[in-house]
Amino acid sequence: MLLSLSPSMSATFCQNILPFLQSVQWSSTFPLKSRQLSHPLKITEDCGCSNGSSEESEQIKEANGKAGSREEMSFLRQMSDDAVFLSVLQSSMAPGKKLQGLVAATITPMTPDGQINLSVIHQYVDYLVSKQNVKNIFVNGTTGEGLALSVQERKQLAEEWVRQGKDKLDHVIIHVGALSLPESQELARHAAAIGASGIAVIAPFFFKPTNKDELITFLREVASEAPAVPFYYYHIPPLTGVKRGNREVSQDRDMFLHGGLLFCTVRVEELLDGIKEQIPTFQGVKFSDTDLLDLAQCINKNGGEEFVFLYGVDEQLLSALAIGANGAVGSTYNYLGQKNNMMLQAFAQHDLALARKYQFLTGEFLNFVMKLGFGVAQTKAIMTSVSGIPMGPPRFPLVKASEEFITKAKAKLDSIVWPTS
Repeated sequence: MLLSLSPSMSATFCQNILPFLQSVQWSSTFPLKSRQLSHPLKITEDCGCSNGSSEESEQIKEANGKAGSREEMSFLRQMSDDAVFLSVLQSSMAPGKKLQGLVAATITPMTPDGQINLSVIHQYVDYLVSKQNVKNIFVNGTTGEGLALSVQERKQLAEEWVRQGKDKLDHVIIHVGALSLPESQELARHAAAIGASGIAVIAPFFFKPTNKDELITFLREVASEAPAVPFYYYHIPPLTGVKRGNREVSQDRDMFLHGGLLFCTVRVEELLDGIKEQIPTFQGVKFSDTDLLDLAQCINKNGGEEFVFLYGVDEQLLSALAIGANGAVGSTYNYLGQKNNMMLQAFAQHDLALARKYQFLTGEFLNFVMKLGFGVAQTKAIMTSVSGIPMGPPRFPLVKASEEFITKAKAKLDSIVWPTS
Protein backbone atom coordinates (compact mmCIF):
# COMPACT_ATOMS: atom_id res chain seq x y z
CA MET A 1 0.00 0.00 0.00
CA LEU A 2 1.28 3.46 -0.88
CA LEU A 3 0.86 6.38 1.49
CA SER A 4 1.91 9.93 0.60
CA LEU A 5 2.03 12.58 3.31
CA SER A 6 2.99 16.22 3.23
CA PRO A 7 5.99 17.16 5.42
CA SER A 8 3.75 18.93 7.92
CA MET A 9 1.83 15.75 8.62
CA SER A 10 4.58 13.14 8.21
CA ALA A 11 6.21 13.38 11.62
CA THR A 12 2.96 13.29 13.57
CA PHE A 13 1.69 10.33 11.56
CA CYS A 14 4.88 8.33 11.83
CA GLN A 15 5.40 8.99 15.54
CA ASN A 16 1.87 8.54 16.80
CA ILE A 17 -0.67 7.22 14.31
CA LEU A 18 1.26 4.63 12.30
CA PRO A 19 2.52 2.54 15.25
CA PHE A 20 -1.02 2.50 16.60
CA LEU A 21 -2.53 1.30 13.31
CA GLN A 22 0.08 -1.45 13.07
CA SER A 23 -0.03 -2.77 16.62
CA VAL A 24 -3.25 -1.96 18.45
CA GLN A 25 -6.31 -4.19 18.65
CA TRP A 26 -9.17 -2.04 17.39
CA SER A 27 -12.22 -1.72 19.59
CA SER A 28 -15.83 -1.75 18.49
CA THR A 29 -15.94 2.01 18.89
CA PHE A 30 -13.31 2.57 16.17
CA PRO A 31 -13.56 -0.44 13.83
CA LEU A 32 -10.96 -0.69 11.07
CA LYS A 33 -13.10 -0.99 7.95
CA SER A 34 -10.46 -0.38 5.30
CA ARG A 35 -8.91 -3.02 3.10
CA GLN A 36 -6.27 -5.15 4.81
CA LEU A 37 -2.64 -4.50 3.95
CA SER A 38 -0.85 -7.32 2.15
CA HIS A 39 2.47 -6.18 3.64
CA PRO A 40 3.15 -4.22 6.84
CA LEU A 41 3.73 -0.53 6.39
CA LYS A 42 7.15 0.74 7.31
CA ILE A 43 8.67 4.18 7.66
CA THR A 44 11.15 5.27 4.99
CA GLU A 45 14.13 7.50 5.72
CA ASP A 46 12.23 10.60 4.64
CA CYS A 47 9.33 9.57 6.91
CA GLY A 48 7.27 8.43 4.01
CA CYS A 49 5.59 5.03 4.31
CA SER A 50 5.55 2.04 2.03
CA ASN A 51 5.12 -1.73 1.94
CA GLY A 52 8.78 -2.24 1.16
CA SER A 53 8.75 -1.80 -2.61
CA SER A 54 11.65 0.33 -3.87
CA GLU A 55 9.44 1.55 -6.72
CA GLU A 56 6.81 2.71 -4.25
CA SER A 57 9.48 4.35 -2.12
CA GLU A 58 10.59 6.40 -5.09
CA GLN A 59 6.97 7.32 -5.77
CA ILE A 60 6.63 8.46 -2.18
CA LYS A 61 9.73 10.63 -2.37
CA GLU A 62 8.35 12.25 -5.49
CA ALA A 63 4.89 12.67 -3.98
CA ASN A 64 5.98 13.96 -0.56
CA GLY A 65 5.65 17.71 -0.40
CA LYS A 66 3.12 17.68 -3.24
CA ALA A 67 0.27 15.85 -1.57
CA GLY A 68 -2.25 18.23 -0.11
CA SER A 69 -4.83 17.84 2.57
CA ARG A 70 -7.31 16.23 0.14
CA GLU A 71 -5.05 13.23 -0.53
CA GLU A 72 -4.12 12.90 3.14
CA MET A 73 -7.70 13.01 4.29
CA SER A 74 -8.69 10.58 1.55
CA PHE A 75 -6.25 8.06 2.98
CA LEU A 76 -7.56 8.53 6.48
CA ARG A 77 -11.13 8.05 5.26
CA GLN A 78 -10.02 4.76 3.74
CA MET A 79 -8.66 3.72 7.12
CA SER A 80 -12.12 4.07 8.66
CA ASP A 81 -15.61 4.87 7.48
CA ASP A 82 -16.17 6.60 10.79
CA ALA A 83 -15.96 10.36 10.29
CA VAL A 84 -15.34 10.82 14.00
CA PHE A 85 -12.12 8.84 13.70
CA LEU A 86 -10.94 11.32 11.11
CA SER A 87 -11.78 14.32 13.27
CA VAL A 88 -10.02 12.78 16.26
CA LEU A 89 -6.84 12.25 14.29
CA GLN A 90 -6.98 15.83 13.10
CA SER A 91 -7.47 17.08 16.66
CA SER A 92 -4.32 15.27 17.82
CA MET A 93 -2.29 17.70 15.73
CA ALA A 94 -3.85 20.87 17.13
CA PRO A 95 -1.99 22.89 19.79
CA GLY A 96 -3.71 22.91 23.19
CA LYS A 97 -4.24 25.35 26.02
CA LYS A 98 -2.14 25.26 29.15
CA LEU A 99 -3.42 22.73 31.66
CA GLN A 100 -4.55 24.56 34.78
CA GLY A 101 -7.56 25.00 37.04
CA LEU A 102 -9.93 22.17 37.87
CA VAL A 103 -9.65 18.73 36.30
CA ALA A 104 -12.50 16.32 36.98
CA ALA A 105 -11.35 12.79 37.76
CA THR A 106 -14.04 11.09 35.72
CA ILE A 107 -16.22 8.29 36.99
CA THR A 108 -16.65 5.26 34.76
CA PRO A 109 -20.39 4.83 34.12
CA MET A 110 -21.51 1.23 34.31
CA THR A 111 -24.66 -0.70 33.54
CA PRO A 112 -26.48 -2.49 36.39
CA ASP A 113 -24.65 -5.71 35.48
CA GLY A 114 -21.23 -4.06 35.73
CA GLN A 115 -20.36 -3.37 32.09
CA ILE A 116 -18.99 0.01 31.00
CA ASN A 117 -21.75 2.31 29.78
CA LEU A 118 -20.47 4.52 26.97
CA SER A 119 -23.92 5.80 26.06
CA VAL A 120 -24.07 8.43 28.83
CA ILE A 121 -20.65 9.99 28.30
CA HIS A 122 -21.96 12.64 25.89
CA GLN A 123 -24.41 13.73 28.59
CA TYR A 124 -21.63 13.59 31.18
CA VAL A 125 -19.42 15.93 29.12
CA ASP A 126 -22.25 18.41 28.65
CA TYR A 127 -23.00 18.34 32.37
CA LEU A 128 -19.38 19.06 33.35
CA VAL A 129 -19.14 21.97 30.94
CA SER A 130 -22.56 23.56 31.40
CA LYS A 131 -23.30 22.89 35.06
CA GLN A 132 -19.87 22.70 36.69
CA ASN A 133 -17.78 24.86 34.33
CA VAL A 134 -15.13 22.14 34.25
CA LYS A 135 -13.42 21.65 30.90
CA ASN A 136 -10.53 19.36 31.82
CA ILE A 137 -10.82 15.67 32.64
CA PHE A 138 -8.61 12.85 33.92
CA VAL A 139 -9.84 9.51 32.54
CA ASN A 140 -9.32 5.97 33.88
CA GLY A 141 -7.70 7.04 37.12
CA THR A 142 -8.59 5.95 40.65
CA THR A 143 -12.07 7.50 40.57
CA GLY A 144 -12.59 5.92 37.14
CA GLU A 145 -11.65 2.45 38.44
CA GLY A 146 -8.96 2.28 35.76
CA LEU A 147 -7.00 -0.55 37.32
CA ALA A 148 -10.19 -2.64 37.62
CA LEU A 149 -10.87 -2.36 33.88
CA SER A 150 -9.56 -4.44 31.02
CA VAL A 151 -7.20 -2.86 28.50
CA GLN A 152 -9.96 -3.00 25.89
CA GLU A 153 -12.42 -1.26 28.22
CA ARG A 154 -9.89 1.45 28.98
CA LYS A 155 -9.37 2.04 25.26
CA GLN A 156 -13.09 2.24 24.59
CA LEU A 157 -13.54 4.77 27.40
CA ALA A 158 -10.58 6.85 26.24
CA GLU A 159 -11.94 6.92 22.69
CA GLU A 160 -15.41 7.94 23.80
CA TRP A 161 -14.19 10.71 26.10
CA VAL A 162 -11.98 12.12 23.32
CA ARG A 163 -14.81 11.80 20.82
CA GLN A 164 -17.44 13.47 22.99
CA GLY A 165 -15.03 16.08 24.34
CA LYS A 166 -13.98 17.38 20.94
CA ASP A 167 -14.66 21.14 20.72
CA LYS A 168 -16.11 21.06 24.25
CA LEU A 169 -13.24 20.14 26.57
CA ASP A 170 -9.84 21.80 26.78
CA HIS A 171 -7.90 18.77 28.00
CA VAL A 172 -8.52 15.04 28.05
CA ILE A 173 -5.75 13.41 30.07
CA ILE A 174 -5.73 9.62 29.86
CA HIS A 175 -4.26 7.60 32.70
CA VAL A 176 -2.35 4.73 31.08
CA GLY A 177 -0.62 3.28 34.13
CA ALA A 178 -0.77 -0.48 34.66
CA LEU A 179 1.06 -3.17 36.58
CA SER A 180 2.26 -4.58 33.25
CA LEU A 181 4.73 -2.43 31.33
CA PRO A 182 3.62 -3.73 27.89
CA GLU A 183 -0.02 -2.94 28.73
CA SER A 184 0.89 0.55 29.87
CA GLN A 185 2.89 1.11 26.68
CA GLU A 186 0.01 -0.14 24.55
CA LEU A 187 -2.36 2.24 26.29
CA ALA A 188 0.10 5.11 25.78
CA ARG A 189 0.30 4.43 22.04
CA HIS A 190 -3.46 4.25 21.86
CA ALA A 191 -3.93 7.54 23.75
CA ALA A 192 -1.52 9.26 21.38
CA ALA A 193 -3.27 7.93 18.31
CA ILE A 194 -6.76 9.02 19.36
CA GLY A 195 -5.65 12.57 20.11
CA ALA A 196 -5.47 12.67 23.91
CA SER A 197 -4.17 15.94 25.36
CA GLY A 198 -1.81 14.10 27.66
CA ILE A 199 -1.09 10.83 29.42
CA ALA A 200 -0.45 10.07 33.07
CA VAL A 201 1.14 7.08 34.76
CA ILE A 202 0.85 5.78 38.29
CA ALA A 203 3.82 4.03 39.89
CA PRO A 204 3.61 0.22 39.67
CA PHE A 205 2.50 -0.95 43.09
CA PHE A 206 2.69 -4.75 43.25
CA PHE A 207 6.26 -5.22 42.14
CA LYS A 208 7.41 -1.79 43.23
CA PRO A 209 10.42 0.21 42.07
CA THR A 210 12.97 0.25 44.90
CA ASN A 211 14.45 3.67 44.15
CA LYS A 212 14.17 6.79 42.04
CA ASP A 213 16.10 5.41 39.06
CA GLU A 214 13.88 2.34 38.77
CA LEU A 215 10.75 4.45 38.92
CA ILE A 216 12.02 6.87 36.28
CA THR A 217 12.99 3.96 34.04
CA PHE A 218 9.45 2.60 34.17
CA LEU A 219 7.95 6.03 33.48
CA ARG A 220 10.37 6.66 30.63
CA GLU A 221 9.56 3.35 28.97
CA VAL A 222 5.90 4.32 28.89
CA ALA A 223 6.36 7.95 27.89
CA SER A 224 8.62 7.00 24.97
CA GLU A 225 5.69 5.21 23.33
CA ALA A 226 3.90 8.55 22.93
CA PRO A 227 6.81 10.89 22.09
CA ALA A 228 4.63 13.84 21.09
CA VAL A 229 2.18 13.70 24.01
CA PRO A 230 2.60 15.61 27.31
CA PHE A 231 3.41 13.22 30.15
CA TYR A 232 2.38 13.51 33.81
CA TYR A 233 3.43 11.46 36.82
CA TYR A 234 0.47 10.37 38.95
CA HIS A 235 1.71 10.45 42.55
CA ILE A 236 -0.72 8.73 44.92
CA PRO A 237 1.33 7.03 47.68
CA PRO A 238 -1.63 6.01 49.89
CA LEU A 239 -2.55 3.51 47.16
CA THR A 240 0.82 2.65 45.59
CA GLY A 241 3.12 2.51 48.60
CA VAL A 242 5.61 4.55 46.53
CA LYS A 243 5.64 7.41 48.92
CA ARG A 244 7.39 10.24 50.65
CA GLY A 245 10.39 9.31 52.74
CA ASN A 246 9.87 8.38 56.36
CA ARG A 247 12.15 10.80 58.16
CA GLU A 248 12.69 8.27 60.91
CA VAL A 249 14.08 5.74 58.46
CA SER A 250 17.84 5.49 57.96
CA GLN A 251 19.00 7.59 55.01
CA ASP A 252 20.80 4.65 53.37
CA ARG A 253 17.62 2.59 52.99
CA ASP A 254 15.39 2.98 49.96
CA MET A 255 12.71 0.62 51.20
CA PHE A 256 11.06 0.24 54.57
CA LEU A 257 8.32 -1.78 56.21
CA HIS A 258 5.30 -0.05 57.64
CA GLY A 259 2.40 -2.02 59.02
CA GLY A 260 3.66 -5.14 57.25
CA LEU A 261 3.71 -3.39 53.85
CA LEU A 262 6.77 -2.55 51.79
CA PHE A 263 7.13 1.09 50.82
CA CYS A 264 9.52 2.81 48.43
CA THR A 265 10.83 6.14 49.67
CA VAL A 266 10.83 8.26 46.52
CA ARG A 267 9.74 11.82 47.15
CA VAL A 268 8.54 13.82 44.16
CA GLU A 269 11.11 16.52 44.89
CA GLU A 270 13.81 13.93 44.30
CA LEU A 271 12.07 12.41 41.30
CA LEU A 272 11.96 15.74 39.42
CA ASP A 273 15.69 16.32 39.60
CA GLY A 274 16.84 16.05 35.97
CA ILE A 275 13.65 14.36 34.82
CA LYS A 276 13.37 16.35 31.57
CA GLU A 277 16.63 14.79 30.43
CA GLN A 278 15.15 11.35 30.98
CA ILE A 279 11.59 12.10 29.83
CA PRO A 280 11.55 15.05 27.38
CA THR A 281 7.74 15.11 27.30
CA PHE A 282 7.42 15.41 31.08
CA GLN A 283 5.00 18.22 31.95
CA GLY A 284 4.08 17.82 35.60
CA VAL A 285 2.59 15.89 38.48
CA LYS A 286 -0.83 14.90 39.73
CA PHE A 287 0.11 15.18 43.40
CA SER A 288 -2.34 13.12 45.47
CA ASP A 289 -0.61 13.22 48.83
CA THR A 290 -0.94 15.32 51.97
CA ASP A 291 2.80 16.04 52.19
CA LEU A 292 2.66 19.74 51.39
CA LEU A 293 6.34 20.13 52.24
CA ASP A 294 7.24 17.83 49.37
CA LEU A 295 4.88 19.72 47.05
CA ALA A 296 6.27 23.07 48.16
CA GLN A 297 9.84 21.96 47.49
CA CYS A 298 8.82 20.72 44.05
CA ILE A 299 7.28 24.07 43.17
CA ASN A 300 10.10 26.09 44.72
CA LYS A 301 12.82 24.21 42.84
CA ASN A 302 11.07 23.72 39.52
CA GLY A 303 9.13 26.92 38.93
CA GLY A 304 11.50 27.87 36.13
CA GLU A 305 10.77 24.62 34.32
CA GLU A 306 7.10 25.56 34.07
CA PHE A 307 5.97 22.18 35.33
CA VAL A 308 2.28 21.76 36.12
CA PHE A 309 1.43 20.74 39.68
CA LEU A 310 -2.15 19.54 40.06
CA TYR A 311 -3.19 18.80 43.63
CA GLY A 312 -5.24 15.70 44.29
CA VAL A 313 -6.51 16.05 47.87
CA ASP A 314 -9.74 17.99 47.37
CA GLU A 315 -10.29 18.99 50.99
CA GLN A 316 -6.85 20.67 51.12
CA LEU A 317 -6.83 22.41 47.73
CA LEU A 318 -6.65 25.95 49.10
CA SER A 319 -3.45 25.09 50.99
CA ALA A 320 -1.90 23.77 47.80
CA LEU A 321 -2.93 26.89 45.87
CA ALA A 322 -1.23 29.02 48.51
CA ILE A 323 2.12 27.35 47.85
CA GLY A 324 1.80 27.55 44.08
CA ALA A 325 -0.21 24.61 42.70
CA ASN A 326 -1.55 25.28 39.19
CA GLY A 327 -4.84 23.53 39.78
CA ALA A 328 -6.33 20.26 40.93
CA VAL A 329 -7.52 16.83 39.86
CA GLY A 330 -10.31 15.39 41.98
CA SER A 331 -13.54 13.46 42.17
CA THR A 332 -15.56 16.21 43.87
CA TYR A 333 -15.11 18.49 40.86
CA ASN A 334 -17.62 16.25 39.08
CA TYR A 335 -20.43 17.61 41.25
CA LEU A 336 -18.87 20.52 43.19
CA GLY A 337 -16.87 21.94 40.31
CA GLN A 338 -18.76 25.22 40.18
CA LYS A 339 -18.24 25.81 43.92
CA ASN A 340 -14.55 25.03 43.70
CA ASN A 341 -14.20 27.27 40.67
CA MET A 342 -15.61 30.06 42.82
CA MET A 343 -12.91 29.30 45.38
CA LEU A 344 -10.23 29.50 42.69
CA GLN A 345 -11.68 32.79 41.52
CA ALA A 346 -11.72 34.22 45.04
CA PHE A 347 -8.13 33.12 45.58
CA ALA A 348 -7.02 34.71 42.29
CA GLN A 349 -8.70 37.95 43.38
CA HIS A 350 -6.88 37.82 46.74
CA ASP A 351 -10.14 37.38 48.63
CA LEU A 352 -8.78 34.80 51.03
CA ALA A 353 -11.75 35.06 53.40
CA LEU A 354 -14.18 34.05 50.65
CA ALA A 355 -11.86 31.32 49.38
CA ARG A 356 -11.72 29.90 52.90
CA LYS A 357 -15.50 29.78 53.11
CA TYR A 358 -15.69 27.62 50.01
CA GLN A 359 -12.89 25.37 51.20
CA PHE A 360 -14.37 24.97 54.68
CA LEU A 361 -17.79 24.06 53.27
CA THR A 362 -16.31 21.52 50.87
CA GLY A 363 -14.36 20.11 53.78
CA GLU A 364 -17.48 20.00 55.94
CA PHE A 365 -19.25 17.84 53.38
CA LEU A 366 -16.28 15.55 52.80
CA ASN A 367 -15.67 15.17 56.53
CA PHE A 368 -19.30 14.12 56.93
CA VAL A 369 -19.27 11.48 54.19
CA MET A 370 -15.84 10.16 55.18
CA LYS A 371 -17.22 9.32 58.60
CA LEU A 372 -19.97 7.34 56.88
CA GLY A 373 -17.46 5.51 54.70
CA PHE A 374 -16.49 7.21 51.47
CA GLY A 375 -14.85 5.89 48.33
CA VAL A 376 -15.39 5.29 44.62
CA ALA A 377 -18.76 3.58 45.12
CA GLN A 378 -20.07 6.46 47.22
CA THR A 379 -18.75 9.00 44.72
CA LYS A 380 -20.71 7.27 41.97
CA ALA A 381 -23.86 7.41 44.08
CA ILE A 382 -23.45 11.12 44.85
CA MET A 383 -22.78 11.96 41.22
CA THR A 384 -25.88 10.05 40.15
CA SER A 385 -27.96 11.91 42.72
CA VAL A 386 -26.61 15.36 41.88
CA SER A 387 -26.38 15.13 38.08
CA GLY A 388 -29.23 12.75 37.31
CA ILE A 389 -26.86 10.75 35.09
CA PRO A 390 -26.80 7.05 36.05
CA MET A 391 -23.27 6.11 37.05
CA GLY A 392 -24.17 2.56 37.98
CA PRO A 393 -22.43 0.33 40.51
CA PRO A 394 -18.68 0.00 41.00
CA ARG A 395 -16.82 -3.10 39.89
CA PHE A 396 -16.15 -5.84 42.41
CA PRO A 397 -14.55 -6.12 44.90
CA LEU A 398 -16.10 -2.68 45.55
CA VAL A 399 -19.79 -2.75 46.43
CA LYS A 400 -22.41 -0.12 45.73
CA ALA A 401 -23.28 2.56 48.27
CA SER A 402 -26.10 1.84 50.71
CA GLU A 403 -29.41 3.65 50.50
CA GLU A 404 -28.72 5.00 53.98
CA PHE A 405 -25.49 6.61 52.75
CA ILE A 406 -27.19 8.11 49.70
CA THR A 407 -29.99 9.61 51.80
CA LYS A 408 -27.66 11.10 54.41
CA ALA A 409 -25.13 12.41 51.90
CA LYS A 410 -27.82 14.08 49.79
CA ALA A 411 -29.39 15.68 52.85
CA LYS A 412 -26.04 17.00 54.01
CA LEU A 413 -25.17 18.43 50.60
CA ASP A 414 -28.57 20.08 50.29
CA SER A 415 -28.21 21.64 53.73
CA ILE A 416 -25.00 23.53 52.97
CA VAL A 417 -25.46 27.26 52.46
CA TRP A 418 -22.86 28.40 49.96
CA PRO A 419 -21.67 32.03 49.74
CA THR A 420 -23.72 34.17 47.40
CA SER A 421 -20.81 36.30 46.27
